[in-house]
Amino acid sequence: MELLIEITQIVLPAGLVLYGMYLVVKSFIAREMDYKHLEVRGKSIETVLPNRLHAYERISLFLERISPQNLVTRLNSGEFSALEFQQILLGEIRNEYNHNVSQQIYMSDEVWSLVKTAKEELVMTINTSASEMENNSTSLDLAKKVLGKYMEKEIDPIEHALLFLKNEIRQTY
Repeated sequence: MELLIEITQIVLPAGLVLYGMYLVVKSFIAREMDYKHLEVRGKSIETVLPNRLHAYERISLFLERISPQNLVTRLNSGEFSALEFQQILLGEIRNEYNHNVSQQIYMSDEVWSLVKTAKEELVMTINTSASEMENNSTSLDLAKKVLGKYMEKEIDPIEHALLFLKNEIRQTY
């Protein structure tokens, strides 16, 4: 019986010390893991943040470049027929979009959806305007028709997408 008491007197404190050490080491390892996780996250943010801001800049520029006022002014030299000018406008929009489509990974689905909608509505406006042109219409006639139809819209889809884009940037940063 005395042997059992002596063993208990030795094993019980040793077990408590061992358990205490286990808790200390476990706490230390958890803290180190949290620190490493924060460090990795910080480095990730350092890498992703500039890319994300660049993506917002590029999409903002895309929306500005495809706005009817800028698009028509930049591309209309007055020497094309309405049909030729329609193809030039659509080609420019398609090229701009294809050049910037990869930027969608850096923004919310809602903003990207608005960007796509703005582009599609502009394409639809151009196609509708072109279908209403006479055979001998010039690029200037089509430009006037596109701008007129676009101005008739209650909500400018490009401005709407730009507004959401800016708000997302403000909320994120």
